[in-house]
Amino acid sequence: MKSAETKHGLQVTTPTDREIVMTRALHAPRDLVFRAFTEPKLISRWLLGPGGWSMPICEVDLRVGGHYRLSMEDPDTGAVHTVRGEYREVQRPRRLVYSWCWEEGGGGNGHESAVTVEFHGEGERTRVVLLHTGLASPESRDQHGAGWNGCLDNLQTRIFVGARESR
Repeated sequence: MKSAETKHGLQVTTPTDREIVMTRALHAPRDLVFRAFTEPKLISRWLLGPGGWSMPICEVDLRVGGHYRLSMEDPDTGAVHTVRGEYREVQRPRRLVYSWCWEEGGGGNGHESAVTVEFHGEGERTRVVLLHTGLASPESRDQHGAGWNGCLDNLQTRIFVGARESR
């Protein structure tokens, strides 16, 4: 198992070559952080690539057995990356578990993995623990880790604007 801490106090652990655990403290109350992971108007502002990426599709049916579908568009290339999945557990505002599957060309589904997000309230701060398991390869693990790292940066700066990052 490898462990490292990156900028902004993000702790990254790789228990196996196909899973990653990311822990980050955010300066926002737990309910708001949970909402940022579950409400389309908030998701579409942070679960994106850098710069001018946009989310033309953001569909969320937040219930056990409900589905989500998110499309992220790269402004430089026009490429659209779509992920979809099913909610397996919804414990507001403490925990989310859902499948994660990138759509492939022609609308088919790629490899399915799983995401578990825990929200630990610490006063006006929230410690988010994100576990992404069942990834297809070590390279996929590293790519998803980099993606989640950027998205968690976006979450702090685009949703909790003006809030100080806590460590």
